[in-house]
Amino acid sequence: MRRAIYLISFDCSKPKAKPNFGLSGKLAEDTNIYNGVVIKYNEPPEARKAKRRWRLYPFKGDQSLPFIPLHRQSAYLLGRSRLIADIPIDHPSCSKQHAVLQFRLVDYKRDDGTTGRRVRPYIIDLESANGTFVNNKQIDARCYVELLERDVIKFGFSSREYVILHEESKGEEADDDVAVEETAT
Repeated sequence: MRRAIYLISFDCSKPKAKPNFGLSGKLAEDTNIYNGVVIKYNEPPEARKAKRRWRLYPFKGDQSLPFIPLHRQSAYLLGRSRLIADIPIDHPSCSKQHAVLQFRLVDYKRDDGTTGRRVRPYIIDLESANGTFVNNKQIDARCYVELLERDVIKFGFSSREYVILHEESKGEEADDDVAVEETAT
């Protein structure tokens, strides 16, 4: 009876792969579920609730609709899915998760040259099929765009327009710089 002897060779010239304990994003994906739906957006670390009472004024043609207060949370998901959207958009050209209106704490330069911090509204398109428009210009997907007082926002091919204002808005150009000091958390 013959026995076969097999030699197993190991290639020791290649270094052994070290374990990678870096972030894969899978945990964040699991935490981003709301009402059983995976949300396409994660709030950034600089997210803050606005101290100023911002409002979103919807218009359908010449008809003004009731305003939407924006000071109660730091981010608002806009989309067709009423299950998850903070502000529903009921037009068929809009995506289920179309865009997010996010308040962020950002640095700015004062007139005297010093640097301050303030909470400002931004909008980000969530790679929607038909885009998000600020002042009739389409914004890039997954890029924050700062919203200024009296900016007009449109979603997809909807004729509805949304104008962002705050409670103290005046007819003329208003100073909308409200500085905030960041508190340690």
